Amino acid sequence: MNKTWWKNSVIYQIYPRSFADSNGDGIGDIKGITQHLDYLKELGVDVIWLSPVYQSPNDDNGYDISDYQAIMEDFGTMEDFDKMLSEMHKRGIKLVMDLVVNHTSDEHPWFVESRKSKDNPYRDYYIWKEGKNGKEPNNWGACFGGSAWEYDKETEMYYLHCFSKKQPDLNWENEKVRKEVFDMMTWWCEKGVDGFRMDVISMISKAPAYPDGVSHNGLYGDFGPFVCNGPHVHEYLQEMNQKVLSKYDLITVGEASGVTVEEAKKYANLDGTELNMVFQFEHTDITSGKNGKWTDERFKLRDLRKILNKWQTELEGKAWNSLYWDNHDQPRAVSRFGNDGPMYRELSAKMLATCLHLMKGTPYIYQGEEIGMTNAYFNKLEDYRDIESIHAFEEMTENGLLTEEEMMSALKAVSRDNARTPMQWDDSENAGFTIGTPWIKVNPNYLQINAKAALEDKDSVFYYYQKLIQMRKEYEIIVDGIFEGLLEDDENIYAYRRKLGNQTLIVACNFSDKKVPCTLFEGAAGGKEMIANYKNHETGILKPYEARVVLIEN
Repeated sequence: MNKTWWKNSVIYQIYPRSFADSNGDGIGDIKGITQHLDYLKELGVDVIWLSPVYQSPNDDNGYDISDYQAIMEDFGTMEDFDKMLSEMHKRGIKLVMDLVVNHTSDEHPWFVESRKSKDNPYRDYYIWKEGKNGKEPNNWGACFGGSAWEYDKETEMYYLHCFSKKQPDLNWENEKVRKEVFDMMTWWCEKGVDGFRMDVISMISKAPAYPDGVSHNGLYGDFGPFVCNGPHVHEYLQEMNQKVLSKYDLITVGEASGVTVEEAKKYANLDGTELNMVFQFEHTDITSGKNGKWTDERFKLRDLRKILNKWQTELEGKAWNSLYWDNHDQPRAVSRFGNDGPMYRELSAKMLATCLHLMKGTPYIYQGEEIGMTNAYFNKLEDYRDIESIHAFEEMTENGLLTEEEMMSALKAVSRDNARTPMQWDDSENAGFTIGTPWIKVNPNYLQINAKAALEDKDSVFYYYQKLIQMRKEYEIIVDGIFEGLLEDDENIYAYRRKLGNQTLIVACNFSDKKVPCTLFEGAAGGKEMIANYKNHETGILKPYEARVVLIEN
């Protein structure tokens, strides 16, 4: 077995609540996923990353886990899970589980015990602190609004929760906690899963002094510098690698909030002592400002290029990249980085796919991206389900940081719910997602944008993705070629070349809705046209959202 098979792989993320509902309760489930595996096999993906399906009270849509070795009733049973895993493996598709171990649910048995008394055996499984002058231990704000500390009357102390108050942070300094986590991971590996995507794994080691953070908007302090990439994070991941990961043939990716290129070289080092790769967020935080991500501002190509090129060139020969435009926490790629209007949606979706899949690294496709699904653009706050979006609306408007109108505009642009509307399977009621009432509204454009229509149109976004995935399997240069940025000052074109041996691959993508001059292909007359989203080219020109890829043999 090639131990670096994950370099050649393309990964497809499923958000189970929104993928396919098999029993009509309006919530996607495991049987629904199993029913659609042939669709994913046809697309050509190698690995499925499954967002959490564990037992959970669902405060943060399953990222608050109360039992790591049980399946949430909404999603089915462990038998359903085993059947799904077996059907994936039959089709040559591997399964990556979401590992959420920075925090648990407050309903997890460990926390239920931990809060009972100061001398409870589980007390030190979590992070408890005394208040200061009748207030919280420090000024940290939680990611979902409010303080990152919750007062507990039972023992008159505060516990840390970097996210919701129903998501208390685990104390990784406690060796028993680490052993519990490693034992649980081993249990899943023995079950036959093929890897882990590790939720906010860069946050498991906190700075021991717990100092106040800088406040950017006058409300709470930023915990980032004291929580992300903390003092023992690499030590803990090396221990995890020794005790679990190195014993199996796995793919591992760490969601690494606050990661820098230098830190990424440690997490995803080529020696294989920690993880295979990390998710970085610089390109998805590109428009963030004093109000965090809450803005409807559009990105600038020069900023995007600088970030993407930095990660490509600086990890070369030192660590492996993960490549993505969107996921369950981000708005839809075609709405954010492309143009989701009827004239350019498909063209720009194909252009974005070209841009990403021909870079160096392992590409991730988020469900619906392969048919060009768009943001939901909900007009009413009550249509939103996401805890982050709802809390942010309250916090920003009540504190006068944004008006209600500004905040609604920001939600339409960047709310996580944009990615969580149901998968659009066909043009029947509720997009073929459910025969019941969906847990969140279906995007009304499902009549035009759906998988059935995409499969019937040989020129669809779906088949374009299929071709890109196939190219990765056939051309070594796409996996191993060295990356070099081109046209680094161009306001409209993102271009680069890949080089391997005597081959050069030239990629040019127009991120604008106008024709722009481009002379990159003029010396490539004898080259092979690999893929393009227009049937005809104009010499020296890229059409709106045009993508072209040419392979030259020297």
